[in-house]
Amino acid sequence: MDDHAREEWPQLLASAGICGLAALAGIWLERTSAPPQVATGLYALAYLAGGWEAALETYGKLRRFSLDIHFLMLAVAVGAAVIGAWWEGAALLFLFSLSGALEAMAMARTEREIRSLFHEAPKQALVVENDGRTREVAVDDLDTGMTVRVLPGEQFPADGMITRGESAADESSLTGESVAVDKGPGDTVFGGTINTWGLLEVGVSRPPGDSAHARIIRLIREAQASKAPSQRFTDRFGTSYTVAILSFALVMFLFWHFVDGIPAFLDHGERSAFYRAMTLLVVCSPCALVISIPSAILAGIAAGARNGILFRGGVAVENLATIGRLAVDKTGTLTKGELELVDAETLPPGRGDELVSVAAALSGNSTHPLSRAIVKEALRRELPDAGEVADFESIAGQGLRATIAGTAASQGRRMMFADDEGLTGLPDPEPGLTEVLVKAGDLKGRLLLRDAPRPEAAPLIRQLAAEGIRVTMLTGDRPESARLVAGELGLEDFRAGLHPEDKVAAIREWREQGERVAMAGDGVNDAPSLAAADISIGMGLRGSDAVLEQADVVLTQDRLEKIVDALQLSRRCRVVIRQNLAISLGVVVLLGIAALGSWIPLPIGVLGHEGSTVIVVLNSLRLLFR
Repeated sequence: MDDHAREEWPQLLASAGICGLAALAGIWLERTSAPPQVATGLYALAYLAGGWEAALETYGKLRRFSLDIHFLMLAVAVGAAVIGAWWEGAALLFLFSLSGALEAMAMARTEREIRSLFHEAPKQALVVENDGRTREVAVDDLDTGMTVRVLPGEQFPADGMITRGESAADESSLTGESVAVDKGPGDTVFGGTINTWGLLEVGVSRPPGDSAHARIIRLIREAQASKAPSQRFTDRFGTSYTVAILSFALVMFLFWHFVDGIPAFLDHGERSAFYRAMTLLVVCSPCALVISIPSAILAGIAAGARNGILFRGGVAVENLATIGRLAVDKTGTLTKGELELVDAETLPPGRGDELVSVAAALSGNSTHPLSRAIVKEALRRELPDAGEVADFESIAGQGLRATIAGTAASQGRRMMFADDEGLTGLPDPEPGLTEVLVKAGDLKGRLLLRDAPRPEAAPLIRQLAAEGIRVTMLTGDRPESARLVAGELGLEDFRAGLHPEDKVAAIREWREQGERVAMAGDGVNDAPSLAAADISIGMGLRGSDAVLEQADVVLTQDRLEKIVDALQLSRRCRVVIRQNLAISLGVVVLLGIAALGSWIPLPIGVLGHEGSTVIVVLNSLRLLFR
């Protein structure tokens, strides 16, 4: 079923309806005193309505010297008409066209699920010129370095960094979080997300085609186009299979006629050899088999995308369910990837808020991750401004220095305070903690920060263990820090002090031992490990480009529990694929045996054949409703 057919399912359904009504009218008139030509005319109308799409498809295939299932169906319908079995041929085309329309409707539903994830991308953007004036340009013409003005309620046309203004961004289409994220100068915004209330000016950092929004859509389209391992099995049912079935039907026709002595062409009610051959052609056509796997894969991809899980194709959908070990990076994967303040120790004690306020005043002039964490904590505590900052200086590798409200202040590493025995005499911080020393007049002390574990990490590890999957943390951090995090998470297996090549070696070691390994990470240093794993999982669209390009599965909402959701969806998809294959193959085999024994008439063969196609499509759609 091609993209055009999926978009035109209402017309396909209407054609099937006309075919069915015309066939029923023909059957009724055939049993009355009406002239036979009237019933034949209605049957012809049914043939035209029900077989038009199949005829166009077959014509296109024949021009490329190719045959498929549509050719078989038309051949049977024409053959039925030749022997006078008009109503059987009309019934075949009605059910065939109806199942095609329902299949197209199901695929359209899958497409609609994906399209509903995203707002319509903006077509125009306001570019700010050097003189402050603006001009409207097409979004496709935006380039890196341009500055755009984004009004309240508008979408950001591209990824960029805010240069002026404050607002909040609705990033639910990327992260799944409904709460808008506060944005100010220096913050990153993503194309396709919405500026909720403030007037902003944004420096474009990526062309619109490379925005997070565009990358998601591109990933989904690539996934839809790729094929799963099981699908390669059904790919064999093309021209070769069609020719084989036609040849087999011809052989059986000759056998029934010349060996069994059955008349070649009699009234269809007498079950002629030709009639039996037509029945055999119908039941051996693998319609249900061909659609069984693609329908499940596409439904699985759509169900995942709706829940913040991007599968990079059918291979990822199927293979994720087979893993026995999950290797995870620590920073940004098991931990938040953002430092947060744990404690503020002051000399004398009891002046923690004051120390944080002074540190935030200094940090407000720095973009270092430690500085950002300190400013964030001051805002969270709603601390008053420490005073005007003057004579600011950033000393490379040491820290920050300035005058705050007329008092000299500094913060940084211990090497900045070598002459202060009170600060340098503080005990070393515990493993996993980072210290920042601060001094301002008679106030001095230190701030202790850490990259805390994600709250969902420990439940994830327990749940994966219950699923029979072993989790191993691979980190380049110190063994003491790794042991601390592992202990908090209840993680027994970890390896610390690793370089990227060490992580790759560990994954290869497990694979050589016969394990199926998945790797989850978000940083550039994780890319080699992701490439080495059987299945790679990228954490969030804010991860590095190398990770997003490498990952087989991308968790757009950057939430660890989505790994379990992805695993369970992959397992459900594999179950549905097996069910579809069992249904479709079982029906072909049973109906084929019945047709060879001449135990079923053509209408029953048609009903069983088309009914199995509808069943596998509906079975695949179950993935969208869980």
